[in-house]
Amino acid sequence: SSGINAEWPLRPGVILDADMSHHPKFIEEYIKVQNDTGCDIVTGTRYRTGGGVYGWDITRKLISCTANYLTQIMLWPGCSDVTGSFRLYKKEVLETLIDSCISKGYVFQMEMMVRAKQHGFSVQEVPITFVDRIYGESKISSKEVIGFWMGLLKLFATT
Repeated sequence: SSGINAEWPLRPGVILDADMSHHPKFIEEYIKVQNDTGCDIVTGTRYRTGGGVYGWDITRKLISCTANYLTQIMLWPGCSDVTGSFRLYKKEVLETLIDSCISKGYVFQMEMMVRAKQHGFSVQEVPITFVDRIYGESKISSKEVIGFWMGLLKLFATT
């Protein structure tokens, strides 16, 4: 059998956007990286060679790049793309992180990686291409952006 459970007795948890912005074709590589390295988390990155974003306007790109840049300076999260949500977690690692995170909204993705570093979990990155949704609209709003900055400052002050 070549299913995930046959290859992966620890039952991984894959988190990705259901609107196909995160293409499931990368999951096989995530599993390979986790099997090869034994890391606790594999996360997609749009900000390393081979990764990228398609379909975003300049404002959305600026928000994402600024959020990632400030997080790197303030919190050293151990990965290049803290605002992305396409990740593979070992089951027990995901459970630990969910129990330790308090954020809501977009800041939750960043807090997961900051808490992962605090817990000493190992992280590997896989370059991915993110394609903005064709149907529907982004849920990001000025309220979410302000919430992210507030969450960043809170984590900076408390970690």
